[in-house]
Amino acid sequence: MTDFLRGILDWFYNLTSNYGVAVICFTLFIRIILTPFEYKSRKGMRKMQKIQPKLNALQQKYGNDKERLQRKQTELMQKEKYNPLSGCLPMLLQWPILFCMFYAMRDIANEKLIEQVVSFLNGEVPLYESFLWVKNVYMPDSPFKSVAVDASALMGITAEMWQTMLASMDVARIEAMVDSIRAAVPAALELTQAEILNFESSKAMQTTINTYIIPALQQMPLYVEEAAHVTGWKDVNFMLFSVTLFKNFNGLLILPVLSGVTQVLMTKLNPATAQPEGNNQQADQQKGMNAFMKYFFPIFSVFICLTSNAGFALYWVTINIFATVQSIALNKYLDYKEAKEETQVKTVGKGSVK
Repeated sequence: MTDFLRGILDWFYNLTSNYGVAVICFTLFIRIILTPFEYKSRKGMRKMQKIQPKLNALQQKYGNDKERLQRKQTELMQKEKYNPLSGCLPMLLQWPILFCMFYAMRDIANEKLIEQVVSFLNGEVPLYESFLWVKNVYMPDSPFKSVAVDASALMGITAEMWQTMLASMDVARIEAMVDSIRAAVPAALELTQAEILNFESSKAMQTTINTYIIPALQQMPLYVEEAAHVTGWKDVNFMLFSVTLFKNFNGLLILPVLSGVTQVLMTKLNPATAQPEGNNQQADQQKGMNAFMKYFFPIFSVFICLTSNAGFALYWVTINIFATVQSIALNKYLDYKEAKEETQVKTVGKGSVK
């Protein structure tokens, strides 16, 4: 599925020639395809919202008799023609796509970052892919991240990806990169190319990056200029974090902030499940879980967009914005449909009396 989704994303990229625009187009395309699932999920959630008070009443009445409570709840759902899976199952079907998109966009970003490393080591200006305020969409949207690839980003790339990318590159470029590493790192002077670029395992990859690639990058004038930090703003302790402010920073934190804001809007627009009644332990646990989830998703959105490349953050924000607009439209449509059905029921009832 990851390869399939990446193929679609690559098609949009070839069509638009801009990765940011391609991500937006791709996201809208996928969300439109998933609209029937979203409609079914929202319809089930609204149905659950209506019968929740009745379920709470059964809980209060038969709470001490679990077997009878379950039987009564089943009878109620059958009477109301409600399927417990109608609200959550369509939503769960969308999660695999989200994870596959994360992996697909991570792989694309990692490939581009490796190409940028090779360019730096060969004394070439790397090809950045920009989008609006973000200078390099393959790095996080943050003033605390340089436009140039850093050690943490390199460590996030798998050894298999390094092997695949190096095998696909021109031999002359690889040899030139190795010569640059030998010239910058004395420890690599007598080593073979295979010994310097050893990505046979994760442990070997860490040694290669820390011992040869990062020290060599730090000797490249172009990389030093791109990765320079603001004087007095290197590894500054900020609450629980240590941050560095870069001169040539990559973004303005707009996408991470937008992800949290739009996630809050989505939470407010989603049909809220009625709170369990009573002061029993189960009701208290349910109320606590609802409150936790209300704050968890916005915080999680900000975190994932802070730690992911800007391309994925753009994908996440686009999803939230589209889902917010979609929620408004679906809610209005379902309100209209329910009002129409109630009117028809009243009309039929009056006719039967006559």
